[in-house]
Amino acid sequence: MATRRAKISIIGAGNVGATCAHWAAAKELGDIVLLEIPERGDFAKGKALDLACCAPIEGFDSNIIGTSDYKDIAGSDVVVITAGLPRKPGMSRDDLIQTNVKIVKDVSAKVREFAPDSIVIVVSNPLDAMVYTAWKVTGFPTHRVMGQAGALDVARYKEFLAMELKCSVEDITALLLGGHGDDMVPLPRLTSVSGIPVLDLLPEEKVKACVDRAKVGGGEIVKLMGTSAFYAPASGTIQMVEAIVKDKKRIIASAAYCEDEFGIARGQKGKGYFVGVPALLGAKGVERVITFKMTADEQKLMDESVSHVKDLVSTVTKLFPELA
Repeated sequence: MATRRAKISIIGAGNVGATCAHWAAAKELGDIVLLEIPERGDFAKGKALDLACCAPIEGFDSNIIGTSDYKDIAGSDVVVITAGLPRKPGMSRDDLIQTNVKIVKDVSAKVREFAPDSIVIVVSNPLDAMVYTAWKVTGFPTHRVMGQAGALDVARYKEFLAMELKCSVEDITALLLGGHGDDMVPLPRLTSVSGIPVLDLLPEEKVKACVDRAKVGGGEIVKLMGTSAFYAPASGTIQMVEAIVKDKKRIIASAAYCEDEFGIARGQKGKGYFVGVPALLGAKGVERVITFKMTADEQKLMDESVSHVKDLVSTVTKLFPELA
């Protein structure tokens, strides 16, 4: 008996969104909807058609459509939100939040209306604030809303370690916690190479340099090519999508809702935050947040990172009291 293909809808057909569609098609994860605002609807249709024409060469059977009509996302298993503007020179953090919250609010309301049973992965920045916004507007249970940042940050960290060690990235196991970018919490203690602690293979300062480079990896790319990264952010997102649609039970660093986990809300029921943590991803979304004992120094860094997430959310609720 034939099984139904998964349906993956990607909101925003820019570099990140279109590359998400590319990776999802190449992995044959399901049928794909690439959606843009009405004035860019033909742009989305063109990208979808171009990608669909790869199917005979690459050998995938995904149906791919471009659209500006939210009715086309009906029945989605996963919705990926990439819509939003990048931060421009002279734009304050609050300006960026105000602009992108409006965009993510509108998108999330449409997702709630047309794909009410979907699992939502947010990629828009500032990530931690945008995941919170999507959760509030959709009204979805917390296990069906998450953000992509940790998968990207961990990938950069592992790649920089592999460059230093001159070994395969496949042999590196690593984890980072906390907010995206500068707010990430490094865990060299839990980083290994084919089971060997990385600190037995590299001096501490070289491991720290890899962490620091991962923290500013996005900025390094912007300086080099004048635009935000898109290959790796899209790849990290589709790693999460694959874990969900294939029910793989992968443990992937994701912005997931936490309360007592890692002391984030410290017993305050309903007062949690979406923070980068190791999350077990499967058919139900975030099926479990994986916790472990942290050292005092790691916990201090985590608390500091979470405080910045709280500041972001506080800015959102001040600008948009209806999201409190």
